[in-house]
Amino acid sequence: MTWPRRPHTRRFQSTPSRYNRRSTPLVIRGRHPRARHSVEPVTADTLSLDDPYTVPTAYWHRLPDGRVQCDVCPRACKLHEGQRGLCFVRGRVDDRVVLASYGRSSGFCVDPIEKKPLNHFLPGSSVLSFGTAGCNLACRFCQNWDISKSREIDTLSAAASPELLAVTAGRLGCRSVAFTYNDPVIFMEYAMDVADACRERGIGAVAVSAGYMNPGPRAEFYRHMDAANIDLKAFTETFYSKITFSKLSVVLETLEHLRDTDVWFEITTLLIPDHNDSDAEIAAECAWLAEHLGPDVPLHFTAFHPDFKMRDVPRTPPATLSRARRIAREHGLRYVYTGNVHDPAGQTTTCPGCDEPVIVRDWYAIDDYRLTADGRCATCGTSLPGRFDGPVGGWGPRRLGIRLADPGDAPRSGQ
Repeated sequence: MTWPRRPHTRRFQSTPSRYNRRSTPLVIRGRHPRARHSVEPVTADTLSLDDPYTVPTAYWHRLPDGRVQCDVCPRACKLHEGQRGLCFVRGRVDDRVVLASYGRSSGFCVDPIEKKPLNHFLPGSSVLSFGTAGCNLACRFCQNWDISKSREIDTLSAAASPELLAVTAGRLGCRSVAFTYNDPVIFMEYAMDVADACRERGIGAVAVSAGYMNPGPRAEFYRHMDAANIDLKAFTETFYSKITFSKLSVVLETLEHLRDTDVWFEITTLLIPDHNDSDAEIAAECAWLAEHLGPDVPLHFTAFHPDFKMRDVPRTPPATLSRARRIAREHGLRYVYTGNVHDPAGQTTTCPGCDEPVIVRDWYAIDDYRLTADGRCATCGTSLPGRFDGPVGGWGPRRLGIRLADPGDAPRSGQ
């Protein structure tokens, strides 16, 4: 199939505004088109191009039986007029597929970049994070199910244009903006426009994604991104089929695609007791990563907590993460981390040249930093893989909620 070019999405005409600092959550002031208050609830019955947050999309085609097929991801949702896809935010209107969440968000927050998690991308910096609603996977263990499984547009109570988000990130001193909480694949048009607006201001764009995307949209989407964290949820097709209702092979194709781009990416695997935490499966995953992506791709093993439809499964013991990290290192992976547990050793970056710690972390705080401005070990001069630009950031472990409102003033909140 020849993939069509993405049509020019409806860009908001908001102008850069002044800001006003408040106690948490910080209120960022800015005018939004046709949005004097929070976004009005929209249901499936009112899916319409008259909605200012609904825009046409490019990746779809008509079927002989009259339905329209969405081609963004392998789900290939086949839609009648007025019907939404599994992701909920893409649907059929006027014989075309539209995105119904352009400019909408479930909320904004300034996080440490290590929370994405990205340990080799502008360490210590702050990132403006946001998501929308819906998802193109159906993970039974989803840790953000209230957002990703939402079927109510009124979940999206915040609104912002790409330009306003870029200006906001700059005024707050954020080095990047992250599309997270739910998968940006389903709102790719909005994410790409935000990324472009940020790039014009020297701000990076980060995608936190499950990597479940068709080749054409995938190539276009990642041309706009600077960094990504891909959730490699397991390493068997059985797990992907029964637990996420998707396919492992597609995610591996995304990882191989990213390998051949300039996008910096790291990988996260959430270890779920008795589902994807066996020695054999962890070893198979690590062997594939080492062979296909190389020893320098950072891998994060994180702990599961009971949630959504898997509340009967116990939490991941810290020992499981340590075991997985050991297996990964035995397979030649150099940068393996643990997450969602307190494990300073498992969160420390070690120089492969001299075996000295070069970034010592305690949760999301950096306690010691021994890299030069261009990412070389201060002890032996070995260059570490990643994106390093100047001294370590000083944001720390803070998390700052952001709420967009009317025009006003605000100083920078720091880096």
